[in-house]
Amino acid sequence: MPNSSSLLLLLSSNLFLQSTLALSLSLLLHFIKIPALFLSGLFTYVHPDDVTPTNPNGVRAAIRRPCSTIDNSELKPRKKSKERFEFDENKAQIFRLKLNDSHLHTRIYFNDFCGAFNSVIVSCSCLLLHRFLAKSEESGVLKNGSFIPILLGFLGVCRVFVLIFRISFEKSASKLSEKHLSFVLGFLGFIVALAFVHGAVPKWVFDAHFETIHGFEKLFVAVLMGCISWFLYMPAVRIAHAFWLGTDQLRCNLSIISCGWFARLLLHANYLFMVLTSLLWVKPFADLLIDQNARVGHVRDLVGNVGMKLSEFSSFRRWCLLVSGLLQIVSLRSNVQMYLNEAVLCWYQRLHASKVPDLAYSRAKVFLHNHFVCLVVLQFFVPASMVLLFLGLSQVGGDFFTDFQGICSLLPCSLLDKEVALFLAWWVLFVWTIYTSATLALFRQGILYVS
Repeated sequence: MPNSSSLLLLLSSNLFLQSTLALSLSLLLHFIKIPALFLSGLFTYVHPDDVTPTNPNGVRAAIRRPCSTIDNSELKPRKKSKERFEFDENKAQIFRLKLNDSHLHTRIYFNDFCGAFNSVIVSCSCLLLHRFLAKSEESGVLKNGSFIPILLGFLGVCRVFVLIFRISFEKSASKLSEKHLSFVLGFLGFIVALAFVHGAVPKWVFDAHFETIHGFEKLFVAVLMGCISWFLYMPAVRIAHAFWLGTDQLRCNLSIISCGWFARLLLHANYLFMVLTSLLWVKPFADLLIDQNARVGHVRDLVGNVGMKLSEFSSFRRWCLLVSGLLQIVSLRSNVQMYLNEAVLCWYQRLHASKVPDLAYSRAKVFLHNHFVCLVVLQFFVPASMVLLFLGLSQVGGDFFTDFQGICSLLPCSLLDKEVALFLAWWVLFVWTIYTSATLALFRQGILYVS
């Protein structure tokens, strides 16, 4: 029978603390339903079908006839009719509905979002606890409790990757051209990733280090980076749409479409922080922030003694990744509301596009935005969760993990390397920023538009 000292040692061990935190959080999140509370109160819209038209003999939307039924007499120019067309305003009604728990449970992918949200919260909590616990590398991953945050971190990464893979193939959620373009960008991302992991990219361009991984691990990391480039295109396009509408770049001055000042501040802060954090791994920009002792040549002459030490700069980059990931989650509600408001904009444009509006397209768009709201929530949530999970794994990685053969036989040890995991967190944010910035630039030039 264990004595009091051994029992106290067991209760104070890292393994016990990690297990208690994971189990208690899982049980608590199962009953509290934080994902439902997170989305409750958002406004969605319903465009009712005109089942019983009040004027069956009135004007209806014209349908193009088959070419075989058109004779030459119909092609002659006709005089404009002086008859005034009347449009039934009842057909143009749109209703606003506040989402609650019962509504959310009827949306597809809501349960998947709940599972992913709870999994990421538990994983990040265990990774954060590991960061502050006293541990010894000589005691191994089991005794110091490192096995639990590593396992939960890998399970969280696998879960969000499976979800983003599933929703990328949802038939009606996006256009076929967007799916083809995302696949092409994923292949290009894989080619660029191969250049990164094999050292073909000059060190003075990007701060990337892959000297600790070899062989199959380099191919695994390149494939992972290519998949990230593939899956993040359509979510980044949606986030660009939300930013464009939320900051009222259209200058439509419609209160029902734009958001309040605080949500607009969050959208600007989120985007600017993404751009700043992405630049921290670009070597010329990073050299401007490093202390003179670490600088060379013209950089020293340009900025003098202004800058941070290398250790401080490394810590600053990690903090920026953390803040950027948290900002994306905090601004998730605003982005989702802008996605729902995009359907209202489409309805408004169709309503005022002509004397006799054809609202069939806007009715379908309102329905699809309402139907796929939880799918879009996942698209906004997954990139932020990947940034946080990879950042957390970079803080628990170490040489003693790669020497532990039991873990390396089950999990890819390349992700346990601190530099690789940290670079993957930055790669998610970098790809997300490139896609979003390119889409916003096309909006600004008028090549793309929100409708």
